[in-house]
Amino acid sequence: MTEPLLDAFRYTFRSGGKRIRPTLVLEACKAMGGDPEKAVWFALAVEMIHTYSLIHDDLPVMDNDSMRRGQKANHIVFGEANALLAGDALLTEAFSVLTKGLDAGLSAGQVVMATRILAAAAGFTGMVGGQVMDLRSEHKTIDVDELFSISERKTGALILASIKLGLIASGTDLNEMAYEAFCKYGFDLGVIFQMVDDILDVVGDPQKLGKTTGKDFKAHKKSFMHFVSPEEGRDLVKKMTEEACAYIEPYDKNSFFVSFAHYLERRES
Repeated sequence: MTEPLLDAFRYTFRSGGKRIRPTLVLEACKAMGGDPEKAVWFALAVEMIHTYSLIHDDLPVMDNDSMRRGQKANHIVFGEANALLAGDALLTEAFSVLTKGLDAGLSAGQVVMATRILAAAAGFTGMVGGQVMDLRSEHKTIDVDELFSISERKTGALILASIKLGLIASGTDLNEMAYEAFCKYGFDLGVIFQMVDDILDVVGDPQKLGKTTGKDFKAHKKSFMHFVSPEEGRDLVKKMTEEACAYIEPYDKNSFFVSFAHYLERRES
C-alpha cells in the first residue's frame, strides 16, 4: 500500500547531489579524532532532512520548480500529494535513523544532543523558520541584514548542524575553543553557500546546475543579487571564505575544511 510513497521517497534521495551535509558530519568527526563509522547514521539523518526540504521547496505552493538535480521534480513525477507525503516521511524517519547511532556505539547522551541540534536546525528556529521569513519578505523591501538572517536559518542552520553532529559523534572531550572555531566556520559556510546559489541563479549554467535558473531573481524573491552584482558577490564570497578558513587555521586537521570552503566558493553547480 505504501509503494508509491517509497518510490517517491527514493526518487529524490537517490538522485545524486553534492552530499555536502553528510560529508561535513563525517569529516568533522574525523577532525576531532573520532571514528567516522560511528557518525554514519547522523550523516544519513542530515541528508534525509535536506532531501525532504528539496521535495517540499519544489512544490507549487512553495517555489514551484519543475526540475531538481537534472531530473523532473518529485511532484511532477509522483503528484503533489505523494511528494508532500514523501517529504513528511523523510523528515520523520530521519529522527528514527538518528537513534541508530546507539547501534554504532554512540552513547544515549550523544544521540539526545544530536537530536536536539538537528530538530532546532530543521524547525522553527532554523530551516523552516527561515523559509517562513523568506516567504514573508516577498514583494517587500528588506535590508541586507535581514537577508543574512534569512540565509542563516534557511540554508546555514542545517550546514552548521552537520558540523556539530560530527563533533558530537567524535566522542572526544571537545575543547571549547576548537568547538567554537569549527562552529563559526560552519556558520560562515552556510552563508557562503547561499550567496553562491544566488549568484548561480543569475549567471549559472542550467545544465550544470540541473535546475531552472533566473526564476527566483525574476520573481523578485529576496536574493543577494538584489544588493550586489555577481562580480561584487564573488568578491564578498571570497572574503567570507578567507574569514571562515581563518577560524580553523590553528587546528592541525583543517586541510579538508579549507579545501572544502574554497570548493564551495568556486562551485558552478
